[in-house]
Amino acid sequence: MLLSIIGNSIVIILVLVGLLFFAGGAVGILRFPDFYSRLHPAGKLDTMGVSMTMIAMAVYSLLHGFTLTALLTSLKIMLIVVFIFITSPTATHAIVDAGVRAGLAPWAKEDSGEEAP
Repeated sequence: MLLSIIGNSIVIILVLVGLLFFAGGAVGILRFPDFYSRLHPAGKLDTMGVSMTMIAMAVYSLLHGFTLTALLTSLKIMLIVVFIFITSPTATHAIVDAGVRAGLAPWAKEDSGEEAP
């Protein structure tokens, strides 16, 4: 009984942390000024959000009946997490490379007309 409560609490915490990363990524995508800086939260925070929620699913699968089927399901989920960790930075790099090749200039702060002393 106590193990189930602790396990479910861990799953809830992992899901909430994943949602926090997703929310941070969404805010970053909306707040950052240009294409290149928007890709940073899209690549980093979405990867962490997916990873946390998928790890929560793997733990949940193991907690509700430790069988061979649950173990294999959790293993498959963890392989998906590894795949996302490998492919998300690669995809982000490819998108940035496409932006550079298309000639997108990075954002630069506008000059306010005042000179520094």
